[in-house]
Amino acid sequence: MTSRQAGPHDIVVGIDPVRDWHLALAWAAGEAQRRRLPLCLVLAVPPQHDTHHVDDTPGQTALQQAGSDRLEQACNWVRDRHPEVSVTGDLLGGFPAPVLGRAARDARMIVLGSRHLSRTAEFFSAGSLVVPVTAQADCPVVVVGDAEHISQQPPCVVAGIDGSASATAALAFAFDEADLRGAALRVVCVWQPPLIMLDDEEVALQAQRTLLSEATAGLSEKYPDVHVTHEVLTGHPVEELARAAEHALAVVVGRRGRGGYTGMRIGSVVHGLLHRAHCPVITVPTG
Repeated sequence: MTSRQAGPHDIVVGIDPVRDWHLALAWAAGEAQRRRLPLCLVLAVPPQHDTHHVDDTPGQTALQQAGSDRLEQACNWVRDRHPEVSVTGDLLGGFPAPVLGRAARDARMIVLGSRHLSRTAEFFSAGSLVVPVTAQADCPVVVVGDAEHISQQPPCVVAGIDGSASATAALAFAFDEADLRGAALRVVCVWQPPLIMLDDEEVALQAQRTLLSEATAGLSEKYPDVHVTHEVLTGHPVEELARAAEHALAVVVGRRGRGGYTGMRIGSVVHGLLHRAHCPVITVPTG
């Protein structure tokens, strides 16, 4: 197995040492082929919990060997299906979230599989990584949870925007993704009615429509082949975006949030989509 540190133009994929990795890896390999980028597979081997000061070197060695074998299997799986993609593997010691966070510092994007943990388990499990990596990574993070069940023709990418800087970055990424895939782009803004309406509802909806038009204007000129539709939905942002993207290639949103538990920097919409959406969720940080 070829091993090297992830480079600044790599797509990094987290390989689970136990659970199935095929869905996330298939998505990442296809993306690497479309973008003509190298693929770096990373598998983290966590340290053993030694509560009795027993030398567990043989056990740790066995874990490392099992991880190396699994990483080699994953690399060969990519080579068999995408021989034109440059793929390498990196076996690293440590817990998955910090290991993948470091590996993704200079990457173009990072792709993870989802175990669909509950929110509590996602925060407190030592093996959880979707929320921590999504919150901390400096590059787009793709979470692939379920098998593709696309029924829309032509296929589409959904982008959720709200006027924030991170949503602007997400929209640019969504245009690029749709263009690479020859897909349509459905740009969605969700208006959640306040408990007390201070303005006329139609005025509020028109403001959302204006936001959509202004946000997409320059990008539509840059990507003339991408068919774009605008849509203002009313309801809870997580539920409406998840419903809109039910049969999409992916849903792309900006990462928002300030501080919070262990410095998490994702907003409630991103957090909700990571647990609710069935298609890949792509979270894009500002810049």
